[in-house]
Amino acid sequence: MVTLSVALSATMLPSQAAAQLRLLMLDQAYCEWCDKWDAEVGIVYHRTAEGKQAPLMRTSIFDPLPEGVALARKARYTPTFVLLSKGAEVGRIEGYPGEGFFYGMLQQLLARTAPPENLLSFHENSNEEDQQ
Repeated sequence: MVTLSVALSATMLPSQAAAQLRLLMLDQAYCEWCDKWDAEVGIVYHRTAEGKQAPLMRTSIFDPLPEGVALARKARYTPTFVLLSKGAEVGRIEGYPGEGFFYGMLQQLLARTAPPENLLSFHENSNEEDQQ
């Protein structure tokens, strides 16, 4: 059984939680995959639902992390995309797997931050099916 734990205040509204999400992109000069992401996703990311939910921050993999950012482990590849909630790492995407895979992986990370009332566990779903 997989358990996801999300630490959100019970009084925090979903819009407040979303306002505290950021997507940190760690890149470097002459990174072919960073350039590919820029061309395929970067030019429109800020207009997507994901971009509005987790605005992009960029920094070089060689620079110090922005103030208030805590990563679970050091980034070793570029690009690395780290979803942050209140500055703490929720999860990451290492490398750029292409536009379709990128958004699918990012949506999975964003789902980890959803309020518990928006999540339906497999157990609850299977009970409903058993009753029908």
